[in-house]
Amino acid sequence: MSDGSDSKRNDAPPPGAGAPAAKSRRSMIMAALADLFVTKLDKSGGRIKLVALVFLAVFGAIAGKLVYFGLRPDTQQSVKRAAADTIAVARPDILDRNGEILATDIKVMSVFAEPRRIIDKDEAVELLTAVLPDVDARDLRQRLGSRKGFVWVKRAITAKQQQEVHRLGLPGVGFLPENKRVYPNGPVAAHVLGFANLDGVGVSGLEKFIDGQGLGDLHGAGFSLTPDDLKPITTSLDLKATFAVREELAKGIAKFKAKAGAAAILDVNTGEVIAMASLPDYDPNTPADALDPNHINRLSVGVYEMGSTFKAISIAMALDAGKVNLHSRIDARDNMRYGRFTIHDFHAQHRLLTVPEVFTYSSNIGAARMALMVGVEGHKAFLRKMGQLTRLHTELPETADPLVPKNWGELNTMTIAFGQGLNVAPMQAMMAVGALANGGVLVNPTFLRRDEGDAKANAPRVVKPETSESMRYLMRLNAEIGSAKMADIKGYFIGGKTGTADKIVHGHYSKDRVFTTFMAILPADKPKYLYLTLMDEPQGLPETGGYRTAAWNSGSVTGKIIERTGPLLGIAPRFEPPPQPFPLLAKLGYGIANVPATGGGGH
Repeated sequence: MSDGSDSKRNDAPPPGAGAPAAKSRRSMIMAALADLFVTKLDKSGGRIKLVALVFLAVFGAIAGKLVYFGLRPDTQQSVKRAAADTIAVARPDILDRNGEILATDIKVMSVFAEPRRIIDKDEAVELLTAVLPDVDARDLRQRLGSRKGFVWVKRAITAKQQQEVHRLGLPGVGFLPENKRVYPNGPVAAHVLGFANLDGVGVSGLEKFIDGQGLGDLHGAGFSLTPDDLKPITTSLDLKATFAVREELAKGIAKFKAKAGAAAILDVNTGEVIAMASLPDYDPNTPADALDPNHINRLSVGVYEMGSTFKAISIAMALDAGKVNLHSRIDARDNMRYGRFTIHDFHAQHRLLTVPEVFTYSSNIGAARMALMVGVEGHKAFLRKMGQLTRLHTELPETADPLVPKNWGELNTMTIAFGQGLNVAPMQAMMAVGALANGGVLVNPTFLRRDEGDAKANAPRVVKPETSESMRYLMRLNAEIGSAKMADIKGYFIGGKTGTADKIVHGHYSKDRVFTTFMAILPADKPKYLYLTLMDEPQGLPETGGYRTAAWNSGSVTGKIIERTGPLLGIAPRFEPPPQPFPLLAKLGYGIANVPATGGGGH
């Protein structure tokens, strides 16, 4: 037993011998691991350095590009150059004759995009259309998908919309200031002013005329050009008078249930159009309404048979040619027959009529006989001289050619003499009657301000002064005792002539549809202004006895317009008639003749 015990004790390690051995092994393991780490680190150092260099290069390029774009001085200018063909150019203010603003520019912000810089086009479309709901998403996606450097997102946005787009923080989307054309008076004078589109290009009216004078060459320069650099355009219009004309015309159209109407005031000495309205009209701030064919300017684009207002021209022609004088008598005892056609009078007297009576009774027969005295060729030559056979040219681009008979014979001369068979623009008929009132000089109408000297410098004389005074006498006589009585506003000594033409429907003259006109001069002794009112298909009313002829509608509306605009235009009422209103005729013994008043509603 002692041997076994001794054996076991001899195999065990001596006390304290195990600890140093374990430490030695751990040290060896740690050393080995350290050597391995150092070895691996030494081997991967090149890779880490390479990766670090790559990241440094990428972020350096990005940072450099950002610094470049941030510090680049012409970044905005490059965008402007890209937009130069489409941005709205500054336009000159348009003023009335008294300096009131009719059209002007305001500054607005518009949203643009640079498709090449937009990262996620679908996201951009979604975000932008959420803020700008009236932008068509499909159209915007198509535009952003193009390779263009610049496209508009939306023009003329509000301040709130600008803030909301800004908050989106979309790269490649920004803002540019633009000029937006505004018309502070809405539809007042719309047909004269016309309108400019979003790109600042004049589309119609004076806006288009301005471009034709050289403003079109400046398009694309809108970044440096401001309205302050452009001289305002002063028109011939009087804003207050134009407003009054439009309002009274609208009341008249409503009262007489007419389809449409128009009215104007012309300075017979300068040719300036002082006021003009054609209803229905449109607001140039929403120019899409101008595309409605019912919104045409009936004074310059529409051409019509002017009815009996044309008798003033016919009688003036016969007087000026020496075929008749105010003492002459015209046979109106029976209707006139020409082949299968018959000409009759609306207020038939069935007797010989003096020239003043032909005018005050508005005799078709009398006018036709006087035209035949001059002859077909003489009639055509006189109307051509009066500007009735060619297109009227003014600053307004919108005009129309008159409708002239192709084969003009005696019957044409007879009917044209009393206002049937020749269609002209009402404005050119005004030009002719203006010449009959102003002493005999044909002054072309204008929508720009000018003085009498400039207006008459190259204006041709078309009738003698004596003829002009005779026509003023006849028009005043008609206001005293004839069909113009309803427009004879006390204190203004007006003269006038009615015109009622049956409308042509499906190639035939209608028996129940008429086109009425009324022209008035004031004051008749020395005219300053010529008024015109026309109505398309006015209706007879109980208070008019069922009459729908011109005196009852266009005539009465003209009276309202005169009453309202006379004070605005500085014409002081005279409650005593002038002592000798027609001095040339007074020498021949003419005064206001004692001619019986016409009955009915006037024709």
